[in-house]
Amino acid sequence: MQYSIENDILRLTVDSHGAEPVSVIHKPTGAELLWQADPAVWKRHAPILFPYTGKLTGGKMLAKGVEYAGGQHGFARDVEHTMTHHADNLLEFELHANAETLPKWPYAFVLRSTFTLEGETVHHTLTVENPVEDKLCFGIGYHPAFALPFDDRHVTEDYEIRFDGVESPLCVSAQPNGLLNGQSYYLARNVEAIQLTDDLFDNDSHAMVNLRSAHVSVIEKDTGRSVICDVSDFPYTLIWSAPKKPLHFICIEPWHSLPGEENGPIDWEQRPCAAILKKGESWSTTLSTTFVR
Repeated sequence: MQYSIENDILRLTVDSHGAEPVSVIHKPTGAELLWQADPAVWKRHAPILFPYTGKLTGGKMLAKGVEYAGGQHGFARDVEHTMTHHADNLLEFELHANAETLPKWPYAFVLRSTFTLEGETVHHTLTVENPVEDKLCFGIGYHPAFALPFDDRHVTEDYEIRFDGVESPLCVSAQPNGLLNGQSYYLARNVEAIQLTDDLFDNDSHAMVNLRSAHVSVIEKDTGRSVICDVSDFPYTLIWSAPKKPLHFICIEPWHSLPGEENGPIDWEQRPCAAILKKGESWSTTLSTTFVR
């Protein structure tokens, strides 16, 4: 089921399947700002990554003494969430551990997704609660895809990824199989922006670590139209697009955790996590995205 909220500028629609944003309409122009999930290119819009980001070492985890298989980015994006609050400027969904999640990850949890609008900005808060476990470790991240180009008068090279100031974005490598390999590289050195090109993602995403900038944006260079993501709360920010040319979208992905390692441990509690919650504790993070048109 899909639910919408709107203000004078934006109309946001979220699907209860995955609590995934599926549309952001700029009301003054009618423009769709999110990627519309053409399955021939990439079938998702803006999935939530939970309880881990990326791949598991060996495609499996050892949790509570039992081995579990796991695909990429966890399961929250693939299951139904319950809509718990729908007001003029608020949408809230919850996912609790249930018969569908427990065979994949044997922990009790509550994952709450809260959406609000403020002018040109969408705020998406993720809250994780530990209701009963002695200790709850988890990873989490965002994966929004923004439609590109912004109109049919522009092409990929008319856009750049821009920082707040000069950066030398250091990236951790997960080549060639999506697992960390212990290597790193500079995507660029001493730059304020990364030029978008159709071959930028030929080898998959770029996982930038410890940026100084509070914002990572995609900018249309001749007009200044932009999508601005506040990444100040996040240790990792990935950029990615499907390797179908020309680029159809650009993802700016703030994460609180990383993929597994090629030769790393499969024990769940040895996987570097976003947070560790004691019984009764909760943890929140917010991605705020501003659409300038």
